[in-house]
Order: sequence, then C-alpha cells, then structure tokens
Amino acid sequence: MNGHDKKAPSRRCFLGTAGLAGAAASLPASAVKAAMPDMAKTTMPFYGARQSGITSPMQNALYFAAFDLNTERRADIVSLLRRWTNAAARMTAGLPAEPGRQEEDQPGLDSGEAVGLGPSRLSVTFGFGPDLFTHDGKDRYGLAAKRPAALVDLPRFNGDQLVEEQCGGALCVQACADDPQVAFHAARQLARLGYGVTTLKWTQAGFSAAPETKGTPRNLMGFKDGTMNPTGHELDEAVWAGAEGPGWMVDGSYMVARRIRIALEHWDRMKVMFQEQTFGRKKQSGAPLGARDEFDTPNFNATDSDGNYIIPETAHMRLGAAQFNNGAQILRRSYSYNNGAVFTAERWPPWTQAIEFDSGLFFQAYQKDPRTGFIQIFDKMSKFDALNQFTTHVNSAVFACPPGAKQGGYIGESLFESA
Repeated sequence: MNGHDKKAPSRRCFLGTAGLAGAAASLPASAVKAAMPDMAKTTMPFYGARQSGITSPMQNALYFAAFDLNTERRADIVSLLRRWTNAAARMTAGLPAEPGRQEEDQPGLDSGEAVGLGPSRLSVTFGFGPDLFTHDGKDRYGLAAKRPAALVDLPRFNGDQLVEEQCGGALCVQACADDPQVAFHAARQLARLGYGVTTLKWTQAGFSAAPETKGTPRNLMGFKDGTMNPTGHELDEAVWAGAEGPGWMVDGSYMVARRIRIALEHWDRMKVMFQEQTFGRKKQSGAPLGARDEFDTPNFNATDSDGNYIIPETAHMRLGAAQFNNGAQILRRSYSYNNGAVFTAERWPPWTQAIEFDSGLFFQAYQKDPRTGFIQIFDKMSKFDALNQFTTHVNSAVFACPPGAKQGGYIGESLFESA
C-alpha cells in the first residue's frame, strides 16, 4: 500500500457477520463494543501466490459476473487487468475502488454504496474463459497457443437445458463477502472499470450461511452441501494446478460454474425418508445413511435385511464419491440463489401452469483439471443421480483462474508476459 492509499477514505464501521451481530445483541450495551472485533482486520489477503476465494473459508454472499470482450487490442486487456487488480486490492482492504480526490464535475471514482460497511472479508477471484484464447475461430490476442489443455469446452451432459446467452464468457469475476452489498459493490466497480473493453454477459447473486453449530452450510433442499470436500493434502492435490500444465497456470485452478434450478415445489412434496434416500444422508444431521455424524465415513457396502444397499445406488453422495470415480475429487464452493418467481408449466402432476420459484444452486467446483475432476464425476451423475428428477442445469461455464498477483503486478501477468 502506497502513501496515497493510506490517505484514502476507509469503508469503516461494519458490524460483522450475522452471527457476531446476534452474539453482540445478547450482551449488555457496555460490553458490545469490547465484544466486536477490530473490523479493520476482517480482510482477506489479495496479493499472494494463489488467489483468495478458492480454498479460503466461504463468505455469506456471492456476486458472480461473466464478461465478453469488445476490443481487438491485447494491450487493452492488459490495461484492464491492471486496473482490476489495483481496484480489487483496494476494495478487499476496505478502500474505494480508485484513489484520488473526487471532483464534483467528474464521474465518481467509486459508486459509494459500500462506504461505512467495512471490508466484510471481501475476496475477488478472476478467471479466463476459452473465449479469451479463441473467439469464433479467431486468435484475437495471440493467446491461442497458451490455452491450457485442461481449459476444455464442457460436453453437453444428459438433461442439460442450457440457455446459450447465460453461458461461457471471456473473463469472470467472483466477488464474495459477508455483506451482499459489499460483494455486489466489488463486481459493479469492476464492471464500471471495464466500460469500453468489456460487456457484461451474465451474472448471478448467491447466499450461504454456516450454521452456528459445527458443520457445513445447507442448500435450499435442506441438506448440508460440501461435506465430502477434500481437506489438507488431498485439497491441495485436487485443486491447484502444477507442473502438469502450462507454466503460467502453476498455483492456479480451474473453475466449473453451473446454475442448477431446483423444482422446490416438487421437492417439498416428498417424504423426508425419500429425500434422505435421494441424497444418501440424514437430513437433520447430515450423517451418511447408517451412520450417526456428518463426517462419519460412509459404508457403501452396508445392506438392509432385504439385501438392498442402505445408501442407494442412485444416491447423490454415492455417485459423487471419489472411490466410484477413479479417485476424482473437486472442491465445491456453491451458493444458493433465488431469482424470484417465474410463470412456467410444471414438469410434474398436476401438469398445470403456475408461478414457481426460480431458485436453486449456483454450483462452483474448483479442480486442477476438469477432465479428471468435474467431467468425470458429473458424466455419471447426469445419467443416474436420483436428484436429477428435481434439478435442471440451465447455465454452464469453465474458467482458468490464474495464480495470484504480486505487489506491483497484475492478475494474469504470468500469461500475458509469457505469450
């Protein structure tokens, strides 16, 4: 941080997450100030070998934006990435997107809606889509030869009902924070800084909240989401790209993003026992069927008195388990979404048109190679998963998330300086 940054106005006075606020509300007024942490420290690091927002702890809110590129000049993209890097570093530190003195007769250096909210653990993660390397068969920026083999075009999976204009993108921004206004503010500022170079293609807001007790967040179906995520050494092995790919992607990761609409009205009519058979877990505890606690090792060989598997062959958790996918693992970092309601024809009895929730899961998976990660796992799940009768994949994208930026450098420097 340079001297100019130190003089910039700070977004202060953020009161913390809902959990902290709730805890503070139960304290005597005289103790509230002492109980609240120093919010200047509630920041996520931006600069570093790896980007934040991948393996770092999830925040409560997401705002995701994918962009197309309008320019034919590679220098414009480098300039944009420099601006984005500087702005992201400032906003994650709780500062306005751009430094300087605001002149009243000039457009704002920052839209201002996050003033006073604090950094709120904001992380900003950037990704490069296939369209950055080749668009309509053309190598616009001299980057085609640098496209990683792992940055594949996803196949069309069984049951996909993708909306073309809601898929793909040349660049993406994932902004996560404990305050949804802070997350949206970050994505909005980056979109503003891209005027003339980028066009907003599609967006998705999401929400997630960790429970007060030990465990993982729940999705809109009421089940815990992400219990089988890898940890420790397995996490590093599953997520981070290494020497197997191009040098510019070392310490980067590949993101698969899929908007999954859930037929909540249909799901809510199902008996809890049926829901648990569909997932392969107990709804309340998150424990594998036949076990007691969420993180108990599932016994996939256990059968009932009739010889049927206790965890059914079509159960979501069985089909996603590493042992049934040649050891393949991915890091789920998914957020629920609610886009309001839509007038639609129901897929299920009574076969009438009705207003239904446009809600579901914005699924994000990080891995070192989608070919041996998401694609291998989901190809089987798209055909046999019992959840498919309640879910529809309507959006899809894949991005290469480069390594982190160094102080004085910019996101994607390893790509653009090597090409």
